[in-house]
Amino acid sequence: MESTQASSGTVEHKMIQPVVVRTDNVAKELVRVAASYKMHPNQLDFTLLSTQTFSRLATSENTDWEEVSHDDLRALSHAGDLLVEHFEIRQTYEIEIYSQSGVSPFADADISIGANPDTTKVYITIKPGSRLAYYPSFCKEFTLMINKKKLRAQILIDLFDEPMIESVNMLRAKLQVHEVLEFAAKEVYLVAQGMEPMPTIDDRLIRHYEAKRTKASENERVDYAKRGYLLSVVQDELLIEYIKPKAGEPGRNCRGEFIRPSEPVVKNAPTFSVTDKIAVEEDETHIAYKAKQNGYVTFENATYDIRTELDVSEISFKTTGSIETDLNADVSINVKEKDVFKDAIGNGMEVEVNEIRVEGNVGPSARIRAMKATIEGQTHQSSVVESEKLSINIHKGKAKGKEINITRLEHGEVDGEQVTIRQAIGGVVRGKEVYIENLGSHVTVYATHSITINKLQGGENVLVIDPMVSGANLDSAKETEKRIKEAHLLEKEIKAEIEQTQTLIRKNEAAFADIKKRLMQYKKSGVTMPSAFVRKFKEFQGFYEKLEALKLELHQQEEKIALLGAKFNATQNDVFSARIINNDRWRNHNEVKFMLVDPKMEVSYVPVHNSVIRTLGLKEDDGYFYIAPLDEK
Repeated sequence: MESTQASSGTVEHKMIQPVVVRTDNVAKELVRVAASYKMHPNQLDFTLLSTQTFSRLATSENTDWEEVSHDDLRALSHAGDLLVEHFEIRQTYEIEIYSQSGVSPFADADISIGANPDTTKVYITIKPGSRLAYYPSFCKEFTLMINKKKLRAQILIDLFDEPMIESVNMLRAKLQVHEVLEFAAKEVYLVAQGMEPMPTIDDRLIRHYEAKRTKASENERVDYAKRGYLLSVVQDELLIEYIKPKAGEPGRNCRGEFIRPSEPVVKNAPTFSVTDKIAVEEDETHIAYKAKQNGYVTFENATYDIRTELDVSEISFKTTGSIETDLNADVSINVKEKDVFKDAIGNGMEVEVNEIRVEGNVGPSARIRAMKATIEGQTHQSSVVESEKLSINIHKGKAKGKEINITRLEHGEVDGEQVTIRQAIGGVVRGKEVYIENLGSHVTVYATHSITINKLQGGENVLVIDPMVSGANLDSAKETEKRIKEAHLLEKEIKAEIEQTQTLIRKNEAAFADIKKRLMQYKKSGVTMPSAFVRKFKEFQGFYEKLEALKLELHQQEEKIALLGAKFNATQNDVFSARIINNDRWRNHNEVKFMLVDPKMEVSYVPVHNSVIRTLGLKEDDGYFYIAPLDEK
């Protein structure tokens, strides 16, 4: 990049006699003259004496150049002729070449010229540390300096130069305000702009649905277990898009060179068909293929389709890998493996699907998420199944959902809302309402509303009513408790401010009454009231207005505390309305607990062996909480 600064003093400076030449390549001429004097081209400078511009439409019938007047150059910058391939333009320059003197109004500025790759935009860069000062002929000399840089870079002048005029005027305006500009950071200014070509568009086929496949970055380990066996879609989702080819439009750069657009490459035109479950929308630029329904995409016999049901023998690392689909995509999977010695869902597999039916077992560390799930075999103790509606035959792992039905619980863990278990042998159960047909031993049950046992066969069970067993209830109670504390703190601050205001009023009550009396006398006699009296009266009046506003704020705060307290107490009341029901005799050692919210305490009770107490609830008697039968046989 060239600079307005003189080159460093390692080269001996020579003086030459000024040389006037006519050329169409200034840079080449400077190199030629410098070589003849055994000098570096940067030791030479030049003055532009005149410019001639010529154009022609180069056809077989016409090869003559015609001169373009200076007045017509501006119009030529926007002429359609410039986008005609055979239209040519060139310039010749008369210049005087002489030795670089080093005396320049821009000696303190380091300015270089550059362009974008196709030279349709040319810029100057003013580098950090540069300094420019204002003087009356700044615009003229700065423009001459830029044009000389353009000529050295073989850029046409007086053509495409509207940006240069704007940039120079912008700098002049800054200098007129500041007189001197010192550049702490580089600044870039556009000084020429040719005619940008419109790029050619090659055709493309984009399979948007495939973007759902798990892709690891270069720095991540590829997880082959998640290789996208199924690609789910939802209604109106864009599946495939064909970008049609489009020829670009020509341009012309700041050297006057014609820029011919390349021919579009066509190699991705659709050769497939689609079923009536996929909509096809086409316009001038592209073809869009969209899903008409939820499901997963299939491609068979060169045809794309959307289906909702899939039968597989097993889900394992070897066969399918993990299957992850959109839960709302209405995809249903049937896993057929029934062998009790094999896993239908293999070790470590993850399945996310709208509905799944597993005829066999769920293996170790497997995880299932679904809207509806049925496990006809058993779950491994390290497996996790999450589903709004869930049915499991033998459960040993973790299950979470809303409506859960388990045939046999064997030391597994259950989190739900409506939980029904036919037989429980060890494990932990949490829910709103829990029903156990046959309760064995070593089972802990937590519920917010009710626990119902139809047959009690074992012992060492713990049945707990706890309103905080639900995470949502616990978070809500904690938030309410926090807001109550904040409200009480604000209430205390308001009361303190009320006390301060009342004290102030009491101290000034006599003075206020006296001023009020005097003002009434002035008003009655029609005499203008002294401004000092009026000001003091308004000040006292402001105390009373502030006191009323504080009292209103205190009342609102007290109402808020009462409302929050009622909300908090509602959770407590749930404990008193909750029930533990045993339709059988109480056998062996079983413990019943009720967890209070405020005060935070645990109330426990161990029913007597062989006793018949169908329903147990929590009662209070003058601050004493206890568990009591609500009906006895």
